[in-house]
Amino acid sequence: MGCIFCQIAAGQIPSDILHKDDKVIAFRDIHPQAPTHILIVPVKHIANLTQLETGDGFNTVAHVFEVANTLACNEGIAERGYRIAVNSGKEGGQVVGHLHFHLLGGRQLSGELG
Repeated sequence: MGCIFCQIAAGQIPSDILHKDDKVIAFRDIHPQAPTHILIVPVKHIANLTQLETGDGFNTVAHVFEVANTLACNEGIAERGYRIAVNSGKEGGQVVGHLHFHLLGGRQLSGELG
C-alpha cells in the first residue's frame, strides 16, 4: 500500500485526525495554506474525480460536504466563510493520487473563482 492517504486512513501513519467514519477521514494538512487547512479524504481509494462511480462514489462526495460543514462550525470559520477545493489530475494540480478535498479558512482567501 503506497498511497499516503490510504496509510493515514489505515492508522499506519500518525496524523492530527479531526473526523473518521466508514466513508471519510479528515485531518490537518501538514503544509497549511491557511490558518485552518483540513484535508477530507474518502477512506476508499479513489484516484481522482474521473474515477468516481455513480451511486456510492457520489454519496461519498455528498458526505464530504456534510463533514466539511461540521468541521467548519467546529473550527469557528463557518460564519465568516471558507473554501472547499479539489484538484483532479496532474494538470488540475493534484499532487497525491488519492481524491481529497481541502477545507480552507480562518483568513481572507485570495483569488476569485468567478
